[in-house]
Amino acid sequence: MSNEPRQTKADRRDAARAEALALREAQAKRDKRNRAITIGALVGGLAVLIGAFLWVFIPAMNQKDAQKTEPLTGVTAPAAANDTGGIPVGADGVAGTSTEGAVELGVYFDYMCPICGDFEKVNSASIDEMREAGDITLVQHPVAILDRYSSGSQFSTRSASASAYVAEHAPEQFNAFNEAMFANQPEENTAGLTDAQIAEIAKTAGVPADVADKIAAGEATKEFGKWAEGATSLATQNPDLANPQTGGFGTPTITINGERWDGNWTDPAELKKAVEAAKG
Repeated sequence: MSNEPRQTKADRRDAARAEALALREAQAKRDKRNRAITIGALVGGLAVLIGAFLWVFIPAMNQKDAQKTEPLTGVTAPAAANDTGGIPVGADGVAGTSTEGAVELGVYFDYMCPICGDFEKVNSASIDEMREAGDITLVQHPVAILDRYSSGSQFSTRSASASAYVAEHAPEQFNAFNEAMFANQPEENTAGLTDAQIAEIAKTAGVPADVADKIAAGEATKEFGKWAEGATSLATQNPDLANPQTGGFGTPTITINGERWDGNWTDPAELKKAVEAAKG
């Protein structure tokens, strides 16, 4: 017979309470440990995600910021072009050439711009004369600021791209192509010229048929459309090219040795005088 004291109902109740308390304390310890492990894993995962964000997105953001200030960064440019989006033409009339010691005459134009067409009619002969004489290096800046006036055809961008394409693939005909484009300039608020029509104009300027055919097929915009956009952004963002009266960029804009010239270009003699003064 057992000598152990017999448990009363109260003793059993107290023992059950003690056991339940011990179980709760043990469970609380496990829960605390699991929370610590989970929080540690979340913190570690968050650190990895933050690291990935910094590695992937911040360089991308920096690249976008660079493109805002340097629009030609990372785009395919014609070999003849300079870092300002201009295509120099020296005494020989070939894109990508320059005349040593000559005054640099820059012309910013849009092939849809009627005033650019007027500038070309008034000044092209004297500009060619000065260029061929070695007095100037002509720097052509085809830009695309008037796409909104071509009934959705993006003529300004396509024609500027075609100009770059000729500079790249038929540099000897670049100057003639530019003159031919203005001789066949479409009116604002029309669809402009199709790629096939631009190609035909290129052929009349002496551009080889295989090069012109690729313009007709849209290859010019594929190759240099982004460059045309970047060159346009570079020009429109440059405060030194802004019209002092309006504060904005417009075409034609003329520069002499990189400085905006606001003389009377409707008289070709005035532009020649400005070049002569720059030479002195």
